[in-house]
Amino acid sequence: MVILPRLVVAAPSTGQGKTTVATGLMAALTARGLTVSGHKVGPDYIDPGYHAMATGRPGRNLDPHLVGEALIEPLLLHGARDADIAVLEGVMGLFDGRLGTDGFASTAHLATLTRTPVVLVIDVARMSRSAAAIVTGMVQFDPAVEVAGVILNRARPGRNTTEIARAMPVPVLGVVPHDEAIESPSRHLGLVPAAERVGTQSVIDRLAEHLARHVDLDAVRQVARSAAPVDAAPWDPADEVTPVAGAPVVAVAGGRAFTFRYAETEELLKAAGCRVVSFDPAHDDELPAGTQALYLGGGFPEVHAAQLGANTRLLGQIRAAVEQGLPTVAECAGLLYLLRDLEGTPMAGVLPAGAAMGGRLTLRYPEVIAAGDNLLTRAGEKLTGHEFHRTALDAPLRGWQPAWEVDGELIGAASATLHASYLHVHWAGFPALAQRFAEAAAVATPVEPVVDEPFPAVGAAPAQGPDDLVAERLLHHGDREATPGLIDFAVNVFPGERPAWLEAALVDGVADSARYPDPEPARQAIARMHHRRPEEVLVTAGAAEAFELIARMKAWQRPVVVHPQFTEPHAALERAGHQVEAVQCAAESGYRLDPQAVPADADLVMIGNPTNPTGVLHTVEEIVALRRPKRVVVVDEAFMDTTPGEPQSLAGDRRRGLLVVRSLTKHWSMPGIRVGYVLGNARTIAALAALQVPWSVSAPAITAAVACTAPAARVEAERRAQQIASWRTTMVAELGVRGFEVLPSATSFLLVRLGPGARERLRAQGIAVRRADTFPGVDDAGDVGWVRVAVRPPGTAALLYRALDELARS
Repeated sequence: MVILPRLVVAAPSTGQGKTTVATGLMAALTARGLTVSGHKVGPDYIDPGYHAMATGRPGRNLDPHLVGEALIEPLLLHGARDADIAVLEGVMGLFDGRLGTDGFASTAHLATLTRTPVVLVIDVARMSRSAAAIVTGMVQFDPAVEVAGVILNRARPGRNTTEIARAMPVPVLGVVPHDEAIESPSRHLGLVPAAERVGTQSVIDRLAEHLARHVDLDAVRQVARSAAPVDAAPWDPADEVTPVAGAPVVAVAGGRAFTFRYAETEELLKAAGCRVVSFDPAHDDELPAGTQALYLGGGFPEVHAAQLGANTRLLGQIRAAVEQGLPTVAECAGLLYLLRDLEGTPMAGVLPAGAAMGGRLTLRYPEVIAAGDNLLTRAGEKLTGHEFHRTALDAPLRGWQPAWEVDGELIGAASATLHASYLHVHWAGFPALAQRFAEAAAVATPVEPVVDEPFPAVGAAPAQGPDDLVAERLLHHGDREATPGLIDFAVNVFPGERPAWLEAALVDGVADSARYPDPEPARQAIARMHHRRPEEVLVTAGAAEAFELIARMKAWQRPVVVHPQFTEPHAALERAGHQVEAVQCAAESGYRLDPQAVPADADLVMIGNPTNPTGVLHTVEEIVALRRPKRVVVVDEAFMDTTPGEPQSLAGDRRRGLLVVRSLTKHWSMPGIRVGYVLGNARTIAALAALQVPWSVSAPAITAAVACTAPAARVEAERRAQQIASWRTTMVAELGVRGFEVLPSATSFLLVRLGPGARERLRAQGIAVRRADTFPGVDDAGDVGWVRVAVRPPGTAALLYRALDELARS
């Protein structure tokens, strides 16, 4: 018998605030010094992520459909080892379970299986004494379920709340007022995962304080201590599998795109003798060293498709490895990652289909049959799982055996080394899957590392294929340099806080995200700011989407990119299958544009202004001189708003053949809100719009665009530009005094020659600067002497000077 204080947080229906209250209770009890174990009833992956951040322990799931009734108490005790209290967050309404089963796998079912008292959460924002009637019905519906208390959520202090509390049939443990600052934003499959939210920990800390003020935590603990002892032994993964030899490396996808997997899956693999190593498919350009198996779990790859698709080096390595027999499991998001494309963005290309968002949510909680012998299953085996997705495949997975039979439908793809489908399976309920996967990994050949090739000369025909180093270097952005723990001089985001009016606009955008976004208000606002017609504006998901659309707009015969500049336009053209010609601005001229250097028959010319990373601001006359009949000139003005007065902008120029791309992300300190736009003649804008994925621009991006183009915002934008100019002048002087060559710049970064190896030595000093050798035309000689340094306020810049002085003395 095990004594485990515990309680279930439940509600009459979804939307009452269970996650907020349960997570807040976990965080508040943890803040009191207790060791808290967080659990989620049902298959949900997202809520346990918040539980983990609140408790500092892995979030766990308890679901009798997925693992069987007999494992519920052992898994509860396993997750709650050494804990002072366990908090179980319910699913849907208290008595809502798998349809057609009289409440099987419901929160009430879990409460009775584990003999755990229930605390109800009820939203009383629009209720009075009727709330007590609902609770009374919940108390009386099933005598086997012990409802021990209630928490009134979104309550307003006053007579009405007093009357509600007086009518309640069970003790009121808390009266929690509404606080918008701690609400969790939603996405098409529920809450946004904790790992994707900026500032999640601070929100949870505030939530803990909020719950501690408004809930009687001592009374909550008393309810938990009333739970009966548990007559079971804790689940132990070592009892379920047999270790294999050799400690094979299993690479497990993580990062923001792959946040869904059960904690027990990794524990089973470790118990089976595997070494589990996480990697981020959006940022890591290779699989972990020695990888002998690959696990691609669930998540939101559709939200991060652009980043995943841009990492062509890793995609190529994974495609080759899987095709050569790397044991691979891919569940839902993992399936999408292995497809030909996702929402039009190329993926690994292992499986012969694409996928796109659909209007219908697929939600199944099925019993399934293994369709054949393969990596994980044997023909005829019966398992349970769940499906939860809004994407759909555009073609059958021909050439592959199906993975499962579900309700008479054959789904997924499988072979002796691959198992991929939309279905999620909890391996604790079927440990043979972990055993078979580990055994396949133990005899697999480790994946060979990607071999780098020399960086080809600018102007040379780019090599084709996902392993091409040119493509990898063209996609090297500053966020790869600015890793956690370093002072960031690598990313050109304005270092100040966002204005309060912008924060309010973003909150409004989240509130408006319950419906499909309409970019028309942003288009109208941008058109007003630039004195153009609305049909001359296309709102995009950042400048990156604009470059992709332009690359795909037509079969360009001789596309030219003027370098040095931001490399994404070049990469977008290559992804669209074009052979790109680079025209180099000479270092001897200070990297200024020579219009005559552009081939006369070029039908597309892309140029940055100000240029990245040189900071050179070309004149209107120089750029206009590029115009030719039947030629489109694309001007990337992503950093034009950092130049006081924007004297060389072509945003308001309506001459034919000119397209201007702008971004609102960096100057307004919101790179995570992808918002930009293209300006041009109505016919060209319509052609680009026809290629745009529906709803690519999110509701928060739309409200942000409207806010950032208002007259008051223009005043603030100019103030920021003037501030940047002042900081830049000081930095140029300080770096010059120290003997460093600095290229004159008109924007928020400086190209500085610090000398060979300086970037690496600065990292050791805790400073991140952006390598410049990945920009064609900079450091082509290979001395790696130039770096790009973001302009920063004097106090932050002083840290860079101090580090450089230390290097000079060493």
